[in-house]
Amino acid sequence: MKFYDTFIFDLDGTLLDTIGDLTNAVNYALKNYDYPQKTISQIKSYVGDGIAKLIERAIPQGLENKNYNDVLKLFSDYYNSHLTDCTHIYDDIITVFEKLKEKNCKIAIVSNKSDKYVKILSEYFFKNYVDIAIGESENIRKKPSSDMADYALSTLGKKTDTSVYIGDSEVDILTAKNSSLPCISVSWGFRSKEFLEKNGANIIIDSPLELLKYI
Repeated sequence: MKFYDTFIFDLDGTLLDTIGDLTNAVNYALKNYDYPQKTISQIKSYVGDGIAKLIERAIPQGLENKNYNDVLKLFSDYYNSHLTDCTHIYDDIITVFEKLKEKNCKIAIVSNKSDKYVKILSEYFFKNYVDIAIGESENIRKKPSSDMADYALSTLGKKTDTSVYIGDSEVDILTAKNSSLPCISVSWGFRSKEFLEKNGANIIIDSPLELLKYI
């Protein structure tokens, strides 16, 4: 069994169930233009590549829609004020974080969500646990680029051979690969276990508590 001292987590669908607030924000923006509303299942399939891509997938005609930028702004303005209406921590995540800190492990969050949202949510839900939280910004490439994970490890002074990446999507599997990190995929997020297996997942866990065997 391989043990790790640094745990790099995706955010949405891995640590936090954010799908309710994301769906509400998307539908608020779409409703203003009388565009079709989206279901939670649809939004789950759209997330993972950042907010701009989320709106591109949700809006009719995508980037070719003349109202794309306005819909994106409406979404962002609404979401900014409703980040934590429905969002909640998945069961047992705090227990895992407590055990990791007891073992002096480092905890990082890397997400394609906008950096300001990542930092707000990390501070709100995980203030006493997370050592660094990084989101999408102009200065760092989105996942599956290795930039975020590389920056987190560099800042923490840690190496890939004692670190592990945890996420719920195909983007996370590719990010881990590009970062030369082992990947643990989770089945409780926005992608099914079958989907993860088809997209190259080597390890899939069904409960956060299963992470404790790696410390």
